[in-house]
Amino acid sequence: MPRSTMQVPQDKDDLVCQPWYHGQLSRQEAEALLLQDGDFLVRASESRGGRPVISCRWLGKTLHFEVFQVTLRPRPGRPQALFQLEDERFASMPALVHSYMTRRRPLSQATGAVASKPVRRQRPLTRSFSEDVLTDSPADTRPLRPRKWSSSQPADLDHSGRGEDGTRAGAPPTFGSALHRTGSEPTLPKALPHLGTMTDSLRASDGQLHAKAPSKPHRIPPTYCELLPRVPSAQRATPRPSCPEPEVWGWDAEEEEDEDRHRCFVRPQTEVSFCSPVHPSCLLGPQNRPLDPTVLHTLRSLFVAHHPGSTALHLLLVDCQAIGLLGVTKSQQSAMGVASGLELLTLPHGHQLRLEVLERIETLALAGALAVLGCSGPLEERTSALKGLVELALALRPGATGDLLGLAGVMGALLMPQVSRLESTWRHLRRNHTEAALVFEQELKPLMRALDESTGPCNPGEVALPHVAPAVRLLEGEETSGPLDESCDRLLRTLLGARQVARDAPLFRRAAAQRLQGFKPNPELREALTTSFLRRLLWGSKGAQAPRDDRLQKFHRILGILSQQLEPRG
Repeated sequence: MPRSTMQVPQDKDDLVCQPWYHGQLSRQEAEALLLQDGDFLVRASESRGGRPVISCRWLGKTLHFEVFQVTLRPRPGRPQALFQLEDERFASMPALVHSYMTRRRPLSQATGAVASKPVRRQRPLTRSFSEDVLTDSPADTRPLRPRKWSSSQPADLDHSGRGEDGTRAGAPPTFGSALHRTGSEPTLPKALPHLGTMTDSLRASDGQLHAKAPSKPHRIPPTYCELLPRVPSAQRATPRPSCPEPEVWGWDAEEEEDEDRHRCFVRPQTEVSFCSPVHPSCLLGPQNRPLDPTVLHTLRSLFVAHHPGSTALHLLLVDCQAIGLLGVTKSQQSAMGVASGLELLTLPHGHQLRLEVLERIETLALAGALAVLGCSGPLEERTSALKGLVELALALRPGATGDLLGLAGVMGALLMPQVSRLESTWRHLRRNHTEAALVFEQELKPLMRALDESTGPCNPGEVALPHVAPAVRLLEGEETSGPLDESCDRLLRTLLGARQVARDAPLFRRAAAQRLQGFKPNPELREALTTSFLRRLLWGSKGAQAPRDDRLQKFHRILGILSQQLEPRG
């Protein structure tokens, strides 16, 4: 089969000029053309209504990757659609293929498949989808047949540019989306299985290509497979329920800013809570005891399977929903009289939200401390958990993910007395993971001190979710420690900072939406980071209903006992 090094054509956005584009081609025909690892081609899938698919040979198997396509609202100087596999978006299919091939980037992290050798077409091209969508070239805007809405568009979207739920056509893709592939293996079950042993097989999914964010995920026959690798977990006597479909979140930042500018004050009606609704848990049963060993083992495997950057994005998504920065409904905005929870935190009727924020930070800190103190094995195991928390804090800091609410929870775990007293563990960290220990002492601790004193960074471009704990504690009546003059200065800085945060809420919302753009969360990890899950994990389904102060006092005693058992004093 003739092959050649990729050459960018003169009209780089014209798909039909690309030698690796084969037009309408079945999966079987594509597999017959791909002979060696790295061989690839782009085709219009017959079984997927003509949608663009990258077929690639890798490790002796032919994999098929469906390309996500997001149609944008018409605007001068902007492409008509964006194309995406896992993370980065491109203005055209040729640009996407050229980037992945020349930079030898894996088409998916789960498979590691690299498309490096294009297979040229040997027959006249048969077009199957309109070039006004697949390319951004003016010459291709004339359709080859009468314009109609094909099966490549979601079935429940009308032709006016809005769906049944009123979302606009240019909305970013939903976070619930996932990358799809198919192989030669039989169709896998439609249900999402729980984390199992590491194998080469991949989970089944039935996602489809969305042009805009629908109100609910669309269900179609499970032909393409979701690239979510399985990781080791504990064996279970009874199967756990599958995770519910995550809520669909999509934002048009420009449109929301326009609405903010024209919004009039509405008298608040009641306090608003952003606690996630109770769904059947895919990790916990209907009734659970506190600190279930099987669940703890599963969580440890789950966090090990995700690098700190991925965990930080999961935490940012959950934190933004818990504080009411993203995903706020019109009814919630009308009820609280403002557009986001960052503004509600500063108002008298934001009392309930302030309590939820404080409990979230405290619960995250307790769970992080448990990750270290619950390691009853070798010293290296405990040190690795400590190092993992430091790496997660680095991924959450300003300039990275910028989730300062999550950073406060993680640093709360690292600075907790029951953890900081573990002299042997910290000594082992400094000796075997010197870089992590130095970063914690020289960067993270001073940063957290500055944030608590309201002198740390809080620019919306650098930060996606600001550090609101000082203002929340102050507004809930907690006293400011220190000399009187310093306390007054800190009080004024905190109040001025809270005012600025409320004023910059639209900018923080935009920054958070940009960081989460195209992000596809793992449902189990996402649930494991919610406040309601952590509360049930730490105190059990019955103990989670107890008063907050009683729960916190009891668990701190438990952590103190665990700390003494790990390193008895003197």
